[in-house]
Amino acid sequence: MDDIEPPFEKTYPTLFHNSTAKANDERLAAVDEECQLPSIDLARLNFWSFDKWIEEMAEAASQWGFFQVMNHGIPQKVLESMRKEQMKIFHQPFRKKSEQNFMNLSADSYRWGNPKAICLKQFLWSEALHIPVTDISRLGDESNNPRSTISLFSTKAANLAERLAEYLARNLKIKSSYFRENCLPGSSYLRMNRYPPCPPSFEVLGLIPHTDSDFLTILYQDHVGGLQLKKDGRWLSVKPNPDVLIVNVGDLFQALSNGVYKSVEHRVVSHPKVERYSAAYFYCPSYEAVIESTENIIEPAIYRKFSFREYKQQIQDDVRATGNKVGLSRFLL
Repeated sequence: MDDIEPPFEKTYPTLFHNSTAKANDERLAAVDEECQLPSIDLARLNFWSFDKWIEEMAEAASQWGFFQVMNHGIPQKVLESMRKEQMKIFHQPFRKKSEQNFMNLSADSYRWGNPKAICLKQFLWSEALHIPVTDISRLGDESNNPRSTISLFSTKAANLAERLAEYLARNLKIKSSYFRENCLPGSSYLRMNRYPPCPPSFEVLGLIPHTDSDFLTILYQDHVGGLQLKKDGRWLSVKPNPDVLIVNVGDLFQALSNGVYKSVEHRVVSHPKVERYSAAYFYCPSYEAVIESTENIIEPAIYRKFSFREYKQQIQDDVRATGNKVGLSRFLL
């Protein structure tokens, strides 16, 4: 039977077995505690003060950069189907997943590890399918066609992201049509992730510390856990709950809000014995969209105006030069 697992050790023996590379690598920072994210219940919009509800969500976005959403509008059956479809996709033989036209998608859609890593702290013990929304209609193969489930999840996640973005923008004096005008239906993308069991002796992460290069990310994760965020200089483990969706602020919303909302560093630690699945919808603008900080009399703009194309290009340049994303600090005034 063909192996489904990406050949991490075989492909990168120097990283995993070279004593010098491991000696120069940083050990995984200790996690202080498990945290319960602030909860936002969309059903409360029918019973509570709308302004108070907005205030609670804005407070979560500014103090945590993360919150979890209940009664989000995506049926649990759809979320469960997403996980089943992901299992079908990722449990195919590695040789098939690494084919150029796997699932009828472009050559770089299936990703695993990190071919540019020069040390373990840059390596990813995970595999993923990166799908622009415009490519979902191409999904499928002879034996399995998950298109309908993935398309439904993507459509509902897009609607939720737009709705939450407009709510968060209310107290920033941003016109209500900003997101509808700049985040076009085809500008966002979906990333389906699988984190294989990882031997703890490797001291390697499923996903390295990073911030998201979008406005908002809508994340569905299973019951396994492993998502961690950095708050007040400490790594906190997010308590898993498959019945809610996790929302986090991206770099673009931090810039747009003039630093009011926080794009927080986060990572994933793979479980040593069981696999973990998640699906993330990244709410992005078109490449020509301009992000300009909202300033007022008290707080002048802290970021210069830039286009999404410029931001993505800067990230690519920094990764190529240093191996790491630098992010918003490149655009400070």
